[in-house]
Amino acid sequence: MASNRLQRRVRRWLGLDELEHVRSSVIELNDVGELRKAYRWTEKPILDNPAIDEWRFIEDANQRRIRDAECIGTVVRNAAPKLCLEIGTAGGESTALISVNAPSAQIFTVNIPPEELEAGEGGVLTTRAFPRDEIGAYYKKRGLTNITQILANTATWVPDIGTVDVAFVDGCHDSDFVFNDTKKILKCSRPGSFILWHDFNLEKIHVHGWIRDVCLGVERLLEAGLIRGQILHVRDSWVGIYRVPPERP
Repeated sequence: MASNRLQRRVRRWLGLDELEHVRSSVIELNDVGELRKAYRWTEKPILDNPAIDEWRFIEDANQRRIRDAECIGTVVRNAAPKLCLEIGTAGGESTALISVNAPSAQIFTVNIPPEELEAGEGGVLTTRAFPRDEIGAYYKKRGLTNITQILANTATWVPDIGTVDVAFVDGCHDSDFVFNDTKKILKCSRPGSFILWHDFNLEKIHVHGWIRDVCLGVERLLEAGLIRGQILHVRDSWVGIYRVPPERP
């Protein structure tokens, strides 16, 4: 991990683009309608949480919460997954979004136990240590029943849940965690599975350090050849959308 940081510093010192692979892979879309066209999808997402209209922080400018929910909901609703995995439950709002758009799917959501995060075992760029009774509180309040909560640190957690059709990565935003979380997901994915990274937006990498780290994690996945092909991004959203390509002949 230290060698990776050193390599990135050297690249910056040499004036090289530390996100060259990401930049050449991302396709910017104007809106979620273009996302549906890109995959020839027809279904619009179910957006039934009024909180997506709220402006809580300056980061919510340009209807960012709505754009995020549209992206996540559109992928989940149209991909018709049997199994979804979310890393980073937090309050459970995105968990509920996944659930209502894939009511027939089995959904697993993973969150680090608060005591491990407070002990410094969950990386640096994590939103906050949610108390145990607040983890997933929103989806629990709604009584959604196709969700299984897992309390685990993804640094050591090994998925044993079956084949993942859609994964939403929104746990620790350190590039090491983004890289390793995605690497684990890829091992239990199939051609055609979707992986979504939250806090992914190339326009914001010099504004928010956690977004830069997420993009660096994806850059490392591309450099290592673990992912290949296009990453779609809808304007004003903070969601990167990747589809696992078919097996090479």
